[in-house]
Amino acid sequence: MQHPDNNKIQQYLTTHPSVMPSQVADALGVSELAVVKALPEDEWHLIALTEMDGLFSTLPSWGNVTTIITVSGHIFEFKGPFPKGKYARGYYNLIPKNNGFHGHLKSDEISHIILISKAFRGRESYSINFFGLTEEIIFKVYLGRDANGVLFPDQVGHFKQLIQSNL
Repeated sequence: MQHPDNNKIQQYLTTHPSVMPSQVADALGVSELAVVKALPEDEWHLIALTEMDGLFSTLPSWGNVTTIITVSGHIFEFKGPFPKGKYARGYYNLIPKNNGFHGHLKSDEISHIILISKAFRGRESYSINFFGLTEEIIFKVYLGRDANGVLFPDQVGHFKQLIQSNL
């Protein structure tokens, strides 16, 4: 991966406004984190890592969200509540109430948590993005939508409250 040229990233974003940060990163051979940090200032907000535990504890109460994990170009999605968790054996263990999304996060290897407010395919979109130590995306949590594709207003409120509390 090459050293990011912020001007080159911003130029690409200007000429391709509807592409996702991951697509820009692939096209330019830079990290997705570098692309996110080149977005307009009103589209991304850094969350302090000290807020991670609070985020993990409140996120399950938000209701149905979409968690996305991308590995080697493959995209895995889970739609449903983000599970509660607890620390054990060096991991933050996601423990669903019933069947559902679960896993084990190396929370000490999360380097950045960034909230992104960027339209996707012409629709308002909000996501919480977790990056690793080498600037790779670990996973993303997108706010949920109802059957008509409308974002859940209470989740948008929680998201905006996160931004306000981290300014």
